[in-house]
Amino acid sequence: MSYTAKAQGKLIFEKETHDFGTIAEGTQATYVFKVKNEGNEPVVIPGVQASCGCTTPTWTKEPIMPGKTGTITAIYNSTGRPGPFHKSITVLSNNSEKPTHVLYIKGEVGPKDLISGLTPEQKALSPRLAVGSTSHDFGKLEKGQKAVAKFLIRNTGRKPLVIKGVDSACNCVIYRTSKAEIKPGEVATLELRYIPALLGEQNEVVTVLSNDLIMPNLRLTLKAKVTEAKATKDMVKEGAQPTPFR
Repeated sequence: MSYTAKAQGKLIFEKETHDFGTIAEGTQATYVFKVKNEGNEPVVIPGVQASCGCTTPTWTKEPIMPGKTGTITAIYNSTGRPGPFHKSITVLSNNSEKPTHVLYIKGEVGPKDLISGLTPEQKALSPRLAVGSTSHDFGKLEKGQKAVAKFLIRNTGRKPLVIKGVDSACNCVIYRTSKAEIKPGEVATLELRYIPALLGEQNEVVTVLSNDLIMPNLRLTLKAKVTEAKATKDMVKEGAQPTPFR
């Protein structure tokens, strides 16, 4: 008697719930969930559904190959929504073992000016996010090209520092940190992956959200001169008519 292993994809999420803690009203709180395909077949995510219109999801559209990683980004709009929140994001896939998977984001929306309500002791004990440079110039990039900017960040405060997410008007930036929690005095690397969608000179302002009570929203700038992709230029030069294979 012989047995044949069933080929299938298998999605394993690095984290299923993210707690933003307390954020200022008006913040576009963003978190990127990472998911790995630990199966032996590609997995496709055809859709991601949020439990309310206040949460906007984006996700990896191309198939996630065995051993590779995809992302689901959740953006929570806190404008006009004071108080605690707990929202779900349902991920649909062709994963035969578990075709639906539910992720959660939670936290509390505080006043627009969180600093005014802090006591001197809270300010003194707060984590503090310090960065050497607040901008990065990629130079020339092709439209759709993936580029990564690295920033060294230090916690100069007295409690652990946690990066909660990033926000950008273009929704074309995702992040990761070398440490999930940065202890007082420690240095970590913040990576911003930028995929330009517009041509010309670009200055993308990226807001880094953290549990730094004094400056919870740090602004970094990504600069680039974006040109048309070379493959697109070559197609234009050759003409619109396709050449058949011979």
